[in-house]
Amino acid sequence: MIDLEIPLEKRSKSYRFFEMLPGLISWGSIILLIVLSLLNPLWAGIYVLLIIVTLLIKAAGIAWHTLQGSTRINRAQKVDWHAKLMDLADPEEAHERLIKHPSTQLGASAHLENLRLMANAAEPYPKPDQIYHGVIIATYNESYEVLQPTIESVVNGTFNPKQIILVIAYEERGGRSIEGTVKQLRDEYAHRFKALEIIKHPKDLPNEVVGKGANITYGGQFLAKWLTKQGIDYKDVIVTTLDSDNRPHHTYFDYVAYEYITHDDRKHLTFQPVSLFLNNIWDVPAPMRVIATGNSFWNIISSMRPHTLRNFASHSQPMDALAEMDFWSKRTIVEDGHQYWRSWFYFGGKYEVIPIYVPIYQDAVLSDTYWKTLKAQFMQLRRWAYGASDVPYVAVRVFSAKRNVPFWDGFTRLIRLLDGHVTLASVSLIVTFGGWVPLFINSEASRSVAANQLPEVLSVLQRIAMIGILITVFLSFKMLPPRPTRYKRHRTVGMLLQWLLMPVTAIVYSSFSAFYSQTRLLLGKYLDKFDVTDKATIETIDAKKEAAKQ
Repeated sequence: MIDLEIPLEKRSKSYRFFEMLPGLISWGSIILLIVLSLLNPLWAGIYVLLIIVTLLIKAAGIAWHTLQGSTRINRAQKVDWHAKLMDLADPEEAHERLIKHPSTQLGASAHLENLRLMANAAEPYPKPDQIYHGVIIATYNESYEVLQPTIESVVNGTFNPKQIILVIAYEERGGRSIEGTVKQLRDEYAHRFKALEIIKHPKDLPNEVVGKGANITYGGQFLAKWLTKQGIDYKDVIVTTLDSDNRPHHTYFDYVAYEYITHDDRKHLTFQPVSLFLNNIWDVPAPMRVIATGNSFWNIISSMRPHTLRNFASHSQPMDALAEMDFWSKRTIVEDGHQYWRSWFYFGGKYEVIPIYVPIYQDAVLSDTYWKTLKAQFMQLRRWAYGASDVPYVAVRVFSAKRNVPFWDGFTRLIRLLDGHVTLASVSLIVTFGGWVPLFINSEASRSVAANQLPEVLSVLQRIAMIGILITVFLSFKMLPPRPTRYKRHRTVGMLLQWLLMPVTAIVYSSFSAFYSQTRLLLGKYLDKFDVTDKATIETIDAKKEAAKQ
């Protein structure tokens, strides 16, 4: 059995070095700017310009992928994935029928080719009525108002709910309230599914950090035993993990089942939907709207770059692969992204993320008060930024004499991983303030033509980069759910003006949260507890206000 675990206590010297590397490079990029400014303002200017030009090149690709991705998602949501899935029950008949009446839907030609291959295959493909979805909803202490719509979205999708086994994995440390909530939900919805089970994850189990990974692994192990008792083959089950506030698109489970059946190497696949933080976008404060929209677009962009696509938040993976790997890591607070690397190394590099171009809708951060919301947002982003802890995990395996993956393939993935975390931390600061640093810290810079012109040059480049922001603003309005009746029209104006906050949120939240997490790793001060993001709703906030008045 290959060692898939993250060390909990003592690290080797090489592991510690690579743990420190993201922080060293991120802090080093800022220190280098200061040193170059002191030595020669021209050198500092060239350094900043190189970073910004590189960023502009990336931004052009990002803008293109944003437009492509938004179009692809809009088209995919109009596809009748249930009908496509049902065609796989008799591929020969479906192929003959559809070739006479070709469709213009997204992927129609690929669908015909899939049917042709299945009709002539030597080995039988799984049939749609063989496939089950195991859905694990992870919850800590969220309210009924948060969890109930998630279950509704699962049961009311186009996939047959009698082929869905729903597991609500809740935490003992969540207290009595959550236990009562999940029992109520079981009583209300159990008859709608193949089965609805609730499983309590005990607190303080050995070799676990306090986090979602341990909870869903406990739920996954329970599901595996349940399937064995029912005589259901693991290879016929796709497991999807959902957070308590997730709302899968109504065709999501049909879409995933279709892709699972039509791919041959099913065990080595995972399926990644597009996470859009839009459930409550009208309700949250402006800074949170900017961050949530930015994160949504980043997920859209990622879906258009399969070579860099990773597990994020909710995803689906075959049960036979999960059971073989003992599910998810119980030693990290970022189990979703880490699952990609865990799977990639376990399968010796033969592991692929298949993009699913329909969304799973999630909540933007909202807590009981404005200030608690601001704090909760930072805590969420610092947890995501702690994905830098995957750098040493990947590096020691790539550089190991016992590695089981191709070196150059692993090395390029490591560089992309490292570059992403360093860029998140340092680039916003350098782009915003880099042009002024030489003038502020070097008295001789005022006599340098290059140093005096640098802020103006950067200003021009930043205006060019505004094109990408304008594209984002335009597409964000197209993605917005309908404005709730409780808000007046001027709320829409706020949705436009909020983008003035983007430079502030990029620095205060994205950059600072990345520096925070990378500095913790640099100093060996590990984050070993999953800070659960507050999931308030307008209803629960109003109820608390009413209770406070009484």
